[in-house]
Amino acid sequence: MGIVNVTPDSFSDGGRFVDASRAVDHALELVAAGAEIIDVGGESTRPFASDVNAHEQIRRVTPVIRGIHAQCDVAISIDTRLALVARAALDEGVEIINDVSGLEGDPDMLSTALRSEAGICVMHMQGTPQTMQVAPHYNDVVTDVADYLQRRCVALSDVGFDDDRVCLDPGVGFGKTHEHNLELMRNCRQFHDLGRPLLVGHSRKGFLGKLLGDAEASRDAVTAGASVALAEQGVQIVRVHDVRGVRETLLGWHACRALQA
Repeated sequence: MGIVNVTPDSFSDGGRFVDASRAVDHALELVAAGAEIIDVGGESTRPFASDVNAHEQIRRVTPVIRGIHAQCDVAISIDTRLALVARAALDEGVEIINDVSGLEGDPDMLSTALRSEAGICVMHMQGTPQTMQVAPHYNDVVTDVADYLQRRCVALSDVGFDDDRVCLDPGVGFGKTHEHNLELMRNCRQFHDLGRPLLVGHSRKGFLGKLLGDAEASRDAVTAGASVALAEQGVQIVRVHDVRGVRETLLGWHACRALQA
């Protein structure tokens, strides 16, 4: 999954793709590099980011979605917590709703998703983007996140979502300390017990920069290395900025595994 942030304030590439034509060109580059899904978002969910209203998000993302569809047949997901934005994106042919609030941030999101045929990505986040990094606490981060995702799976099944429409994201970087993030990354295989595909969005995040000891590093190489660790645990989708670098790293890993078989 390749990331297209149509935002002025995303933590990694904020401001680079606020122009719709540049965002479309970037999306096409990601597809050429091997992205199978393009995740388009009009609101930054970095720690302490300000909320962006639905109309502004729609203004940002709609021309980008249209431009991608006009030039490329690729699956597109909409990264939003708001039902109005999701509906506008679905009207443009988006196939996946990627909601970092687990479909709980907007009371209309559940019904919006249910009325569509879209896939749903449900993520764990402790708090909101404004509060999530204020002293996050867990009894056991892996167990607590798994319990939350299990409850969301049950809730979605109870209202009529087919299991094959849902993927799960443990929410690395969303209401977790450095140690919490590493614990989740090491134990993603445990989430397979929930019976849904897994998505992890670890790309360029601060905990990877902390591993490098360099806050200014690009973090692409360490992202690629972490992607291998996730692939080894059977994670099906990695959400990344540098699609080419991650894809080439994973190709090398797959080739070495094949030689060992």
